[in-house]
Amino acid sequence: MKRFPLLLLLVASVAFAADYPAPTESDFILKNFSFRSGESLPELRIHYRTLGTPRRDAAGRVTNAVLITHGTTGSGAQFLSPTFAPELFGAGQPLDATKYFIVLPDGIGHGKSSKPSDGLHAKFPHYRYLDMVEAQYRLLTEGLGVNHARLVMGTSMGGMHTWLWGELHPDFMDALMPLASLPTQIAGRNRAWRRLAIDAIRHDPEWQGGDYKTQPQSLRTGAEMLYLMSSNPVLRQAEAPTLAATDVALDAFVANYFKTGDANDYLYALEASADYDPNPALEKITAPLLAINSADDLINPPELGILEREIKRVAHGRAIVIPLSDKTRGHGSHTVAALWKDELVKLLAASEK
Repeated sequence: MKRFPLLLLLVASVAFAADYPAPTESDFILKNFSFRSGESLPELRIHYRTLGTPRRDAAGRVTNAVLITHGTTGSGAQFLSPTFAPELFGAGQPLDATKYFIVLPDGIGHGKSSKPSDGLHAKFPHYRYLDMVEAQYRLLTEGLGVNHARLVMGTSMGGMHTWLWGELHPDFMDALMPLASLPTQIAGRNRAWRRLAIDAIRHDPEWQGGDYKTQPQSLRTGAEMLYLMSSNPVLRQAEAPTLAATDVALDAFVANYFKTGDANDYLYALEASADYDPNPALEKITAPLLAINSADDLINPPELGILEREIKRVAHGRAIVIPLSDKTRGHGSHTVAALWKDELVKLLAASEK
C-alpha cells in the first residue's frame, strides 16, 4: 500500500511528460553561407527541433508555424523544460503541438549548430544577430518550406531577434512576442557586464588567442556573470542567506557550467550582439506585437523606461512588465510560461486572420 501513491505519481509524471508530441531533431546545412563581416563558411549547420506538422491553406500558405528562439548561451532544447513545454505545447494549451508546427532552432554558435568549439576556435566567422536571423529565415523557408509564420517569439537574445524579425520580414508573420528584451542597442549596465566577461577572456593568457587545450579560468568570470545577472536579488538571498552558502551556490553553478561551456563559444555569443539596434526602424513593424518583460530583470530593468517609451512607435504594439512576485525569476522569468501564457492567448486571438 505504501507504494501505491508513488506509482500514481510516476504514472501521472509520465502522462504529463507525454502531453505533447515528441520533438523531431535534424540539421539544415546552408552552403557557402556569407556573414555580414565578409567571412564565410562552406557549410553552416543549423540544428533544430520541431513539434507538430505544418498545415497549409488552399493557396499553399502555411498557417500554423511558430518560431521560438532562445537566449545567449542557450539552445532550442531549453524550451522543452517543465516550466515551458507542458505549459504551452500540451493538449489544450496556447501552442498545442497537435495544432501548431513549432520550430525550435539552435542559433549560430549555440547548441548543436555550427560554433567555434567545433574546431575553428577563434578562426570561426564573427557572426552577429543579423546573421542569426538570416539563418533562421532560411531554415524556415528553404529547409522546412514554411512561407508564413503564425507567431515569431523569443526569449532574451531570442527576444531581440524577434524585434529584428518584425522589421526585416514584416509580412512574414501574424504576430510577434519578444520576451526579456528591449528595442534598442545594448548599452549601460547590459553592455558593461558583457564587456566585463569579454575582456576577462580576451586578456587572459590562458585563452591563447582562442587555441587553448583546456578551458581558460576566465570562463569562470563569464559563468559568474551569468549567475549574477540571470536571477533576482530576493531569490539569490533566499537560496544563499549566508556568506558560506553563497560561495557554495556560486561554485556549484560555475562547476556545472564548466561541464559543457566553452570560452570561445561564450565570447562569440556575447560579441554577436554588437550589431543589434532595432530602434531606428521600429515603425516598420506592422504585425501585432506584445513585448513582455519582468520588473525584477537586472538585464532589462523597467526603471529605464525604454520599453514603455519605444512601444508607442510600433503601430500594433503593446508592452507588459510582470510585477515582482514569488513566482518571477528575474531575467529567467522568460521561460516560466505560467507567468505570461494568458497574454499569449490574447495576442493569438487579436492577431487571428
